[in-house]
Amino acid sequence: QVQLVESGGGLVQPGGSLRLSCVASGRLSSIYSMGWYRQAPGKERELVGTIGSGGSTTYADSVKGRFTISRDNAKNTVTLQMNSVKPDDTAVYYCNAKRILMADAWGQGAQVTVSS
Repeated sequence: QVQLVESGGGLVQPGGSLRLSCVASGRLSSIYSMGWYRQAPGKERELVGTIGSGGSTTYADSVKGRFTISRDNAKNTVTLQMNSVKPDDTAVYYCNAKRILMADAWGQGAQVTVSS
């Protein structure tokens, strides 16, 4: 199994920055890609971005140029750096790990609230 633990959520003002971290443990060899999803109240969960084992990244159009995903393989950590945040970025953010021949693993979620 794979366990994902997120940290770093909270309240931030519009235009500010926030960093989320996700530490993975367990059967890490099964993971081929990690990423972040978010779910706002009353909306479906949506993809924020992904990072592959080689470090390649993809981003949703809504966050491109503002958010950055990075990984530290030595610490088994994936980070979501959020800059120039907007009220529309308010959501619960979930760390995700895609695994070979197994169901996705999910973190417990971190609340991010963008408000003045």
